[in-house]
Amino acid sequence: MIKFISPRSPLRIGPCTYIEAPTRQTKKIYENFLARNTEFHKPWVYHSHDPDYYEYYLRRVKRGVTQGCFVFDIKSHNLVGVININNILLGSMRMASLGYYGGEAYSGTGRMSEGMGLVLKYAFEDLGLNRIEANIQPENTPSLRLVQKLGFRKEGFSPKYLEINGKWCDHERWAILHEDILLPK
Repeated sequence: MIKFISPRSPLRIGPCTYIEAPTRQTKKIYENFLARNTEFHKPWVYHSHDPDYYEYYLRRVKRGVTQGCFVFDIKSHNLVGVININNILLGSMRMASLGYYGGEAYSGTGRMSEGMGLVLKYAFEDLGLNRIEANIQPENTPSLRLVQKLGFRKEGFSPKYLEINGKWCDHERWAILHEDILLPK
């Protein structure tokens, strides 16, 4: 059994990964992650390399519009990926949408799947959400496999749903409800 020691405060801990919220202390970790993975994420994600972007990101988290979750490897404490719970709506809707991207070094290792499971548990149990959507470009096979593996259902197709790198891109709409998954304690 690995004794877990994190330099910061995790939101959730799994067997191989843990998630934590972004902070000013994780800015360099995030920037290094982007520098290593910018090309790997294309054409699905285009990152801002504006030095002020991270502060803007932290302000969105503070306002409650987004909950950032950094997925870390439990042994090395390396950043595996980023999962954002975006457009959080409370009240009678209690829903949000996901945005996420993983690191090339961890591709195919199951770390993002485990991290996403931790994020779903956090979103449903701690944030009180009932529904989470993931909108994915039809050609993004790894992302489609990830949500299918976690129990998301395809609900539809949205033409020109999101502007990415100056181009309006079609997306498939996938969703999962709190009651659709079994959340281990």
